Amino acid sequence: MRAVGTVLVLVVLATVVATGARRWRIPAPSLLVLAGLAVALIPGAPALHVAPETIGLVVLPPLLYASAEELSLRDLRTVWRPVTVLALGLVLASAAAVGVLAVALTPLTAPMALVLGAVLASTDPVAVTALGRRLSLPGRVQVMVQAESLFNDATSLVLFKVAVGLAVASGAVGWGAAGGQFVLLAGGGSVIGAAVAGAVALIRRRTADPVLETVIALVTPYGAYVLAELAHTSGVTAVVVAGVVLGRSGHRLSDARIRLQLHAVYSVVVFLLESVVFAVIGLELPTMVRELPPGSGAWPLQALGLAALLIGLRVLWVWPMSAVVEPVRGVASWRVAAVVTWAGTRGVMPLAAALSIPLVADDGSPLPGRPLVLVLTTAIVVFTLVAQGLSLAPLVNRSGIALEPEDTTREQEQTRELLARAGLEHLDQLADLAAAPEAALARARLPLEALLRQSRGYDQDGDGEGRSPEDASVLQVHRQLRRDVIALQSAELRRLYDTHRISDTTRRLLQYDLDLEEAGLGGR
Repeated sequence: MRAVGTVLVLVVLATVVATGARRWRIPAPSLLVLAGLAVALIPGAPALHVAPETIGLVVLPPLLYASAEELSLRDLRTVWRPVTVLALGLVLASAAAVGVLAVALTPLTAPMALVLGAVLASTDPVAVTALGRRLSLPGRVQVMVQAESLFNDATSLVLFKVAVGLAVASGAVGWGAAGGQFVLLAGGGSVIGAAVAGAVALIRRRTADPVLETVIALVTPYGAYVLAELAHTSGVTAVVVAGVVLGRSGHRLSDARIRLQLHAVYSVVVFLLESVVFAVIGLELPTMVRELPPGSGAWPLQALGLAALLIGLRVLWVWPMSAVVEPVRGVASWRVAAVVTWAGTRGVMPLAAALSIPLVADDGSPLPGRPLVLVLTTAIVVFTLVAQGLSLAPLVNRSGIALEPEDTTREQEQTRELLARAGLEHLDQLADLAAAPEAALARARLPLEALLRQSRGYDQDGDGEGRSPEDASVLQVHRQLRRDVIALQSAELRRLYDTHRISDTTRRLLQYDLDLEEAGLGGR
């Protein structure tokens, strides 16, 4: 019962803090970590222990899946070369560098230092996606940092499994076998992820029930993860591959109503899981510090040195790539490289990996250095989320690559005009063929013509010169009138239900239709 109460308190705390972060325009992960750390330092606060499977099985699959579904394959094709270099080369270099420095700075053995390097080698997709949602990054830059975090996590966790095998076996595993295990884990996870995506696509094509569609969408990441783990491959890789494949074809598997529901449900799930998991990171650090063995008092300096190494190595690795990366929106490539470098935060994935380190070796002896690895990992995660997370938005704004609101508005208006013209052309074709009543066609033309009149006011510079005030307000007036009518209809629907003139089933069905129509109007 106490565990349930703790979870509920965490949900309430994380929701309040995340809501405040949105209002104050502060990155939610950074504020959530600070809030969790502050609560953990309160005298009398209970120690928090999170089981590895709680994060690895319950939290990670839906967050990874949601991030992978958002990935644009069109933009990924333009940045696959730097993403490959970062997701493979930088991960291996970071793991090796952290391992060497950890042997020099800490009392960790070489195998455990390699485990620490594998844990910290990659950026975190959950943190990067959460931090990037409110940054006005160009599409290519957003895809680069997001794709890197997705694919390098798969690389680092596969490397982590190899490193843990070396640590628990006390070096009995050969490097040749380790390389074969690396290929098996990554390749097997990709195959299982693609197979799960194919099976889900076949099922969703034959499903029209929104509830069943929602359940399938929620179960898919867990199914891919569990199947891959049962097959002793990478569950993370399987979830990422399944998310990318289904994200590309998702619009063909369901209608607009189901997509609206799936988006709403997943938004809630992702918000709650992200809010709780970042708060847990801050809450766990003091507990882990208290469990350190004697003689580990230098961990803050050790964590700072390792964090500086990770950032410095990322700078050295990314900066030469700026010479071959195409400028974004006319901005110098080195500014793009600065943003990509500073976006490399650590987060949930390293923590989940560190918590899953076995307690004992194969011979039954306690695994040395595990508590120190946990503390160093959590401390570096907290440092990067706070230091880089809070300063990333100002860096993006100063770099000059951030999209201006006028750019977004102009693109939206131009797209609306194209869609309106396409709709009117289709109606004209129907009229020429006498394929529909003229009255129905005239009624269908009204909103398209109003939208087209509004869009015509934009010139090439997007300053709105030449727009007639009457034409510009037509669509706004039309939308407001429809909202007023929908509000009246909703009130009447509630009155009919309250007076027992209709059933609850009818009320829910008609209210859903009204909500769908109101959502289609856009804006507030």
